[in-house]
Amino acid sequence: MSSESEAIVAQGYDAVYRAVPRSPTLWRIWLDHAVGPDFPREFSHISFVTLAELGDLSRELHLEAGSTLADLACGMGGPSLWMATQTRAQVIGVDASAVAVELATARAAQLGLASRSAFRVGTFAATGLGAGEADAVLSLDSLQYAPDKAAALQEMARLLKPNARLAFTAFEVTADRVAGLPVLGDDPVDDFQPLLAAAGFDVHSYEETAGWAERVTAAYTAIIDSADALTAEMGVDAYGSLALEVALTLERKPYPRRVTATATRR
Repeated sequence: MSSESEAIVAQGYDAVYRAVPRSPTLWRIWLDHAVGPDFPREFSHISFVTLAELGDLSRELHLEAGSTLADLACGMGGPSLWMATQTRAQVIGVDASAVAVELATARAAQLGLASRSAFRVGTFAATGLGAGEADAVLSLDSLQYAPDKAAALQEMARLLKPNARLAFTAFEVTADRVAGLPVLGDDPVDDFQPLLAAAGFDVHSYEETAGWAERVTAAYTAIIDSADALTAEMGVDAYGSLALEVALTLERKPYPRRVTATATRR
């Protein structure tokens, strides 16, 4: 993906993130179909990670008071800030969307976590963080969008201290179903395990998540069915960006699996 394409993608996410806080319809859809009704509003997000999954990932990362968690493609910061409240870890979040970074920073302040968190603009392959700065790395439902997955995983390994842990959820992508598409078609990966090994990780677990396809289909169908309400709340540009991704996912069915992976840096 060129720098121009990356800028276009970031602009699309800026529009969506700017609109998310003013869309009760979107959050209702997400609670009903994507993450479940028990997910706390103060840590809301637009990935498919449930509260149970988040608890499992937190335990797998071995977070504790004072440890540093790097959250890559952090969005509005909800999941990693939730982990910080549970473990008293510190959070460094990185996202390509400047609007997401602004929202995450404001949310941390509202939650009383400003002193234990920092959010910055960056990408998977260029986080701007120091080598060995993190005790754990987290990424949720975003790695499939990285224009170079090998480079992204190498950056994750660089950030981690030796023997520190990575945990992520991501969608595997079927190459022939995204041929010619921007973003998903740039570097489709149908199995992250070889890339993890090549980047210097020992994989502990790599599993398909239960019920993911039903949740994606239900949430995305509801977004299409609620076009009028969502356009009114989010605005034409933001809903258009969201609806394009949703429609392509429903039509192309690019994802054979959504997986959860945990690994240790050698």
